[in-house]
Amino acid sequence: MAQSQQKTNPGRFFEDYAVGDVLKHAVPRTVSGGERALYHALYPARHALYSSDSFAQGCGLASSPIDDLAAFHVVFGKTVPDVSLNAVANLGYAEGRWLIPVYPGDTLRSESEVIGVKQNSNGKTGVVYVRTRGLNQRDEVVMEYVRWVMVRKSDLDAPAPEPVVPELKKGLDAADLVIPEGLDFSAYDFDLAGEPHRWGDYEIGEQIDHVDGVTIEEAEHMMATRLWQNTAKVHFDLSFRPDGRLIYGGHVISMARALSFNGLANAQMIVGLNGGAHANPCFAGDTIKAWSEVLDKSETAAPGVGAVRLRLVATKGGAPFELRGADGKYLPDVLLDLDYWVLMPM
Repeated sequence: MAQSQQKTNPGRFFEDYAVGDVLKHAVPRTVSGGERALYHALYPARHALYSSDSFAQGCGLASSPIDDLAAFHVVFGKTVPDVSLNAVANLGYAEGRWLIPVYPGDTLRSESEVIGVKQNSNGKTGVVYVRTRGLNQRDEVVMEYVRWVMVRKSDLDAPAPEPVVPELKKGLDAADLVIPEGLDFSAYDFDLAGEPHRWGDYEIGEQIDHVDGVTIEEAEHMMATRLWQNTAKVHFDLSFRPDGRLIYGGHVISMARALSFNGLANAQMIVGLNGGAHANPCFAGDTIKAWSEVLDKSETAAPGVGAVRLRLVATKGGAPFELRGADGKYLPDVLLDLDYWVLMPM
């Protein structure tokens, strides 16, 4: 019997990446109200703009968009087979921008460019930097971001590439943010939104304990990761990581963002991602709590719309407002440190 040629894909390893490579990721996805319903079932997401067509129309939009992070997860999930299937860890984000709202019926696809590679000193892994763009059916870029991942080597004897570490912005300026066309918060309904706090009520340096907590369940995080078509082995295969299935970092981001509703109910739209770190691994059974810090504020040209830069920190039971130890390293209870811009009524 003739031996079959290999048709399966083991994924890319560190030595398979070169600066300048453009990766066109497979399987476009048409999103629907199903993504919205499942997102709201998996996370306690309650922001009004993403829950109600009539509320969104009162804010100048055609209808209620898909949650910004749900759209991010769809775009991100497409990249996993080509970028992070053999990753040890997703290390960070930068220069993320949401450019056009995603609505039910839109079809999303993703493409990434390799913008940096650097082998680690152990010779077994390396860091790969990619700039990813999510596009809709009209070839409009709906979002873009940079992320970097630590990836295993398959051939330990493969020579180390010339290191290239891209120069990335430490944060987006308010002028870099794109306000959705037509967005208007001048007739914003604070009663329906759930809280009275507006742009002027928040002070730079203010810290907010979001009070609530959610315990991560094994079945829910695996369902969420499958929903986003994220195939990374560390999230599913115990033989790949015997200490436990690693919780997808985006699951932690969405959970923390949903928890932040209590105190930031009017932080409606995410428009910028300045940086982020998954500080420590998260596993099923961990209870996520969250706190935020106001880093910056800016007015915008859109009527009634202000921009607020926030730090969102997720912990597994750690005390609020504690981030790093005396050594400058993240405390062991810190799961996520996310720096992002939101739009809020003035």
